[in-house]
Amino acid sequence: MKKQFSEIRLYNGREKSLLRAHPWVFNSAVEHKSPDIAPGAIVRLCAHDGTFLAYVGYSPQSQIIGRVWSFVEAEPPTKELLKNRISQALAMRQTVLPQITKNPISAYRLVHGESDFMPGVVIDRYADTAVLQLSAMAAEPWREDLADLLMTLPGITRVFERSDADVRTLEGLDARVGLLRGGALPEAGILIDEAGMRTLVDVATGHKTGFYLDQRDNRALTRALANERTVLNCFCYTGTMSIAALQGGASHVTSIDSAAPALAKLQENLALNDIDTSRSTTMDADVFEALRKFRDRAQSFDLIILDPPKFAPTASHAEKAARAYKDINLLGFKLLRPSGLLMTYSCSGGISADLFQKIVAGAAQDAKVNAQILQRLGAGIDHPVAINFPEGDYLKGLLLRRAT
Repeated sequence: MKKQFSEIRLYNGREKSLLRAHPWVFNSAVEHKSPDIAPGAIVRLCAHDGTFLAYVGYSPQSQIIGRVWSFVEAEPPTKELLKNRISQALAMRQTVLPQITKNPISAYRLVHGESDFMPGVVIDRYADTAVLQLSAMAAEPWREDLADLLMTLPGITRVFERSDADVRTLEGLDARVGLLRGGALPEAGILIDEAGMRTLVDVATGHKTGFYLDQRDNRALTRALANERTVLNCFCYTGTMSIAALQGGASHVTSIDSAAPALAKLQENLALNDIDTSRSTTMDADVFEALRKFRDRAQSFDLIILDPPKFAPTASHAEKAARAYKDINLLGFKLLRPSGLLMTYSCSGGISADLFQKIVAGAAQDAKVNAQILQRLGAGIDHPVAINFPEGDYLKGLLLRRAT
């Protein structure tokens, strides 16, 4: 017997983004919906004239009331569809990652939400552990099915959940962290290897799902650029950018963060990679204050890395965040030696790539330096961006050279 789905119908003309395969439906576009739809339920989305558009997961408390699981009327979401999507995502990573990295890796993003056609679902792999993060109501009903499917993947012995991103509050969801399948986590953390850099990952309490997988390519670039340079790594967290610079031959690296536990992990990572600690200085300090003190002492560096936390999670925070990004980049330019390099990033969804470049350009102007963009930076190839979903392109970066 054919399953009956509740229905959402859009105002006339509000289907245009769906026809371009954008995967979000905003509450303001909805003209009519069936009564008593359960949160997370699969709903049949229709245009004003009743034409089928997509199957969406329903989220009544969010401005994004529906997230698309399927644009094909004959393919409503099922566990089998999820299995196929995970298989396709895995096949892409297994094909392209070795070609790009040229080195064995034991950690990567397996599923990148809407860009892998799985709304609100992030899956990261760390050696034998899959970490599942659900950020939207549309993904909630599939939690157990996803855990079961992940346990069938070769080499996976446990599934850990890190559904604790702040965005869950916009969906009316509480944070949830814990083991879903398999044995307990190793007490020391999960050991991963990234192009010869060994790191212990704390998937239970570390940032994001335990590690910044999206910065893999930028760590490799840092390693390639660091030789014989003095390096300043700001918001260093557990120091993987610092270790990449040291492995690349940096003469000295100064790493700053305001979290003492993260700096302790940095020291562990230095030892794990047999790095001479005399080439490394760590500072437990507020980055803005530390950079002002460096400026006042006329201190300078050959390579500066600015990778701050998310200043603007949504567009409503953009104005305040723009000031913070400008301040930090202004200080960076002032501390950068002539011909020095600045690697600066924004992971804020509310700051577009164009706006970020304008902010950095304003900072260079105020610092009275000329700068050149040598390369635009972003997330690694295991963080694809669906062509009709620009919101998935969250990590923006610039590699700049101070010309004068």
